[in-house]
Amino acid sequence: MPTLSFADARAVVLEKLRIHATVPATEAVPLASGTGRVLAADAVADRDYPPFDRSVRDGFAVRAADLPGTLRIIGEVRAGEVYRGSVGPGEAVEIMTGAPLPPGADAVVMVEHCLRGEGETVTTDRALVAGTHIAARGCEAREGQAVLKSGTRLDYAHISWLAATGHTTVPVFRLPRVTIIATGDEIVGVAETPAAHQIRNSNAWSLAAQVTRAGGVPVILPVARDTLSATRELIEEGLQADCLLLSGGVSAGKYDVVEKALAAAGAEFFFDRVAVQPGQPLVFGRARGTFFFGLPGNPVSTMVTFEVFARSALELLGGRTQAPLPVFLARLTRPFRHKPGLTRILPALVRDGMITPVDWQGSGDVASLCDANAFLIADSERAEYLEGDTISVLSR
Repeated sequence: MPTLSFADARAVVLEKLRIHATVPATEAVPLASGTGRVLAADAVADRDYPPFDRSVRDGFAVRAADLPGTLRIIGEVRAGEVYRGSVGPGEAVEIMTGAPLPPGADAVVMVEHCLRGEGETVTTDRALVAGTHIAARGCEAREGQAVLKSGTRLDYAHISWLAATGHTTVPVFRLPRVTIIATGDEIVGVAETPAAHQIRNSNAWSLAAQVTRAGGVPVILPVARDTLSATRELIEEGLQADCLLLSGGVSAGKYDVVEKALAAAGAEFFFDRVAVQPGQPLVFGRARGTFFFGLPGNPVSTMVTFEVFARSALELLGGRTQAPLPVFLARLTRPFRHKPGLTRILPALVRDGMITPVDWQGSGDVASLCDANAFLIADSERAEYLEGDTISVLSR
């Protein structure tokens, strides 16, 4: 099976998910429980928003044709009130932010641009056009309009909009269930004291955290020992979920048996190697209707390959319609060089639009990753970046 480029491997993941993934079941949850969930139906406005012409400044409601000039103040209106009269020629109503515009007025002059005179008069030297400092009725949404689309992952702004439009419950897609299997005879539990030749099972826990952040429900299975029978038995259990993640056992070593165990389970392999560092030995496929990723076993490799490949799959399995990488550009604080041929995805620190590569000791160096807040993505065909050059950045 050929080694795929970073871009081609991403395209395969997205294509296979769109072809084979089924629409997840839906459920209704209280609005307070909607954060992070994926909307399963369009949310519509129950009325026009705003439902009236609304002042967006403190000042005076006026007729634009009367300005500049001196006007007679005939009343006041605050948010939550309705002015019962109307504004005629040469008149003004003092108005607060959020209040409905009185009939007859067509603009608001800001209080900072006015001079209040003796008696009930106000003078301004400003000329306005109709509509100034007014949010017109329905400018945010019309009654019956879809204000949020199905497939949206809900954040605090979406929750605010749902609350404003009267949604006490939210239809959402069921969270995908994701099984996680770490492999290797050298792995012991987190609570155990490892011998000199052993390591604690950190990969399962980092993957569980990443799955949760991606909108899935992680289920950590026991460690698969480096035998075909043990690995196959756990894979059989893991394939009962919506997605299976394995870490380790996907290289070319004598005891790397993950691909053999998956094949024995009837797997279809879409790719088994990607031209990235870290994370070249990466397996993606499908068995019995369940997608799986065989991620490399070094901790940073596991984390990186999840973020750039498996996370997008979970987004789509959870009902999202799109799963783009959160990539932006930043300028390097120092030169960066690498050997062309692989897309490098390396720990970095971003501050104020500038990016500094973090010194690290390879794909087992989690401590250095903890000092980073992003990954730089170095193009596989570009060997050198100078100080000040822009480079692609993946949010961590």
